[in-house]
This record gives sequence, structure tokens and C-alpha cells, in this order.
Amino acid sequence: MPALASRTGLPPEFLYLREAYPRDRWTSKLDETAAFWLQMHASFRGHQAHMDGLVSQWRASGDAAALHRRLIPALQSFLQHLDGHHRVESGQYFPMMRQIEPRISAGIDLLDRDHDAIHETLEALFHGGMAFHQAVAAKAPDAADTANRLSDLIDANGRPLLRHLEDEEDIVIPLIHLRGLHG
Repeated sequence: MPALASRTGLPPEFLYLREAYPRDRWTSKLDETAAFWLQMHASFRGHQAHMDGLVSQWRASGDAAALHRRLIPALQSFLQHLDGHHRVESGQYFPMMRQIEPRISAGIDLLDRDHDAIHETLEALFHGGMAFHQAVAAKAPDAADTANRLSDLIDANGRPLLRHLEDEEDIVIPLIHLRGLHG
């Protein structure tokens, strides 16, 4: 199975639940937990898009101070929410899902490995954000360089994160709908 950074989707053996409950049916009569899961994922997609937009604006304007004012709070919120969400998934939901549907354990293991890869990216984003904040606060001459490095990290985070969210939904939403979360 390809790593998250190079994966283009899930293998067929992980998609049997989605085949039984396809995406086009996820809008009606969705379990509360599944609806909340999708809402959280929409929030992360929105956070990523917002940061992408801020980076694009900065690349057009070159105003590192303006980027700092808007990006650092957005990045902090994104990091906190995504880290917390993954901790709940890996610590509570995924073990329960393995028990409810043992056949999908390899898919859940894959999602857990994704969390590890994403956590490395979150660490890099945190350190990049701190370096940028410190450079701007110190009015350092390399503030634009640190902004560029952070912007590159944000760009690099986007595709793997979106891939993970989609793959996780393809496993989790049908599993919740078809089997429930009542071990």
C-alpha cells in the first residue's frame, strides 16, 4: 500500500463498505456521529483552503506582516483541532471500529499510519509557524524567507491531508451507517 504522500485512493478491498453505502447516499438519514465526522472533515478542508488563500495573497503582495496577522491564528487553530481530532479517532473510535468490523482492521491500520504521517507534518507546521512568528516579532531581515518556508509547508500539507480525509470517510462513514458504533 503506497504511503499517504503518494496514495491516490484506497485499494478495492478497503471499499466494500462504501460499495454497500456509497457517497451519493450520505446526505439523507445520516447517523449523528457520521454527520459530525463529515462536519469536522469539512472544517479541516475549510481551514486548509483558508490557509492556502492566505499564502496565495502573500505571494502576490509580499507583505509578511499581513500574512503573520492572519496566518498564525489560523494555523494555531488548525493544528489544535486536527491534532485533537486525530487523538480521539486513534484512541477511541478506531479501536471500537476494529472490534465492530474486524474485516476492515487493515483499513483502520492504514488510517492510523496516516495520522502518524500527518502528525509529522503538523510538527513541521508548528515549528515553521514559530520560526515565522519569531522572525516577524524580531523584525528579522529573513522574515520573508521564513514566511516562504512556512508557505511551502502549508502547500505540501494540502494534498496528503485531503487524501486522508477522503479515504477515512470512505471507510468510516459507511461503517458507522451499516454497523453502528456499539461494539
